[in-house]
Amino acid sequence: MTQTVAQEPKRSTNPWLTFWLCGTATFIGTLDFSVVNVAFIEIERAFLGVSRATISWTVTAYSIFYGSLLIVSGRTADRIGRKRVFSAGVSVFLLGSVVCAFAPSIAVLIIGRAAQGMGAAMLTPSALGMMIAAFPPERRSQMVAWNTAMAALGVATGPTFGALLIGAFDWRAAFWVNIPICLGVLVLVRRVHAPPPVDRGPVPDVVAAMLLTVAVGATVWGIAETEVVGVTDIKVWGALLIAVVFAGFVVHRTRTREFPLLPRVMFRNRSMNLANIAMVIWGGAFSGNILNNVLFLRTEWKYGIVAAGLLSVLSPITVASTSFIVGRNMSRLGLRNLLIFGSVCFLCCQLGFLFLVDSTRAPWSIWLPLMFLLGIGIGCASPAIAASAVQHAPPEQLALAGALNSTCRQIGAALGVAVLVAVQLTSEGLGSFRAGWVTMAVFAAVSGAISVWQPRQRLEVAAA
Repeated sequence: MTQTVAQEPKRSTNPWLTFWLCGTATFIGTLDFSVVNVAFIEIERAFLGVSRATISWTVTAYSIFYGSLLIVSGRTADRIGRKRVFSAGVSVFLLGSVVCAFAPSIAVLIIGRAAQGMGAAMLTPSALGMMIAAFPPERRSQMVAWNTAMAALGVATGPTFGALLIGAFDWRAAFWVNIPICLGVLVLVRRVHAPPPVDRGPVPDVVAAMLLTVAVGATVWGIAETEVVGVTDIKVWGALLIAVVFAGFVVHRTRTREFPLLPRVMFRNRSMNLANIAMVIWGGAFSGNILNNVLFLRTEWKYGIVAAGLLSVLSPITVASTSFIVGRNMSRLGLRNLLIFGSVCFLCCQLGFLFLVDSTRAPWSIWLPLMFLLGIGIGCASPAIAASAVQHAPPEQLALAGALNSTCRQIGAALGVAVLVAVQLTSEGLGSFRAGWVTMAVFAAVSGAISVWQPRQRLEVAAA
């Protein structure tokens, strides 16, 4: 007993150390989701003779493992300890980054990307759980908002940050940069005090966990594969059929098992259900818009990779600043108001792209103001959706609730990119990008309409 008390002061009780460590890990996990999109052409040049369909697996492998393991990782973190799962996730992500940085072939690169996806899936929900537990209950929504801001900033910064690294060095630099960051997190996390596991109940349904992993993985793979073989290919529909069947098994076991993988009470939470549905649509709008804008800058306005990245940097800066302001004032502004306002800003931005942008370069008078409006929309809506998904979750299910919402975002991201590629094929040149902006505007409108049904409530009451 004396030894235990003597060792305790070595661990920091400063919640801000936990916040920055978890936020940094979340940032690099989501950053690597989008950074490879920028490096696609450079990877193709590095591995001559490899088809684009094969190279696309560098994106798909990450998406599949990240999206399919989030819920299982969240459940595990709640049971055996969030700090333990967080450290393991950072270690796996570090290993995957090393493999990618040294990859001598496309096959090894894909394996490394799969390992990165696994690590990101482990660290993301455990980081959220650690962050929330480090602060008093009345600040839960604020912490969720700021954690989501770090995740959104990672996805939005991917094209810009990746472009600068690749332009200065080569595509391997996008993976090298993760190594010192992960090592620093692993060293500092040893000083963080984390509460013991709070979920002491029976072991959850392991079979359901396996079935759910297959269902989510098949969904993400099927949607991502439409970019390669098209929406009518039998492989796509076969994967989606497998996903539906396995998801049906999960629902059946959830309804009949005494200790299900996903507690039944979660599905009776109106705010959580609406937030998860909205996140699927919002994730599609978010990711589809990023890809559409980057491709427009590089192919229609003929900017190089660095210039295109710099023209995209205003959006992530605005996302970060807006999200942190929203997090501090979320209880006063109200979740539903933020959800609707953010969706409307995003919608207006897409309409601005549609009607104001043409083949003539106008970065200062048109493009940058629209990127600023885009950042405000994302900075308002993304944190509010995430907070709606976890604000009523009991302490023993915080990581699980966050993981479920992150899974919805991942599925939505894959859906948005696949739909964008499909609609772009209906036109050529500027018309293809305008079709993409129209589609993303529809996504934003649907997400906003779903958010209208969110109940009015005071966050102080919800957090108490």
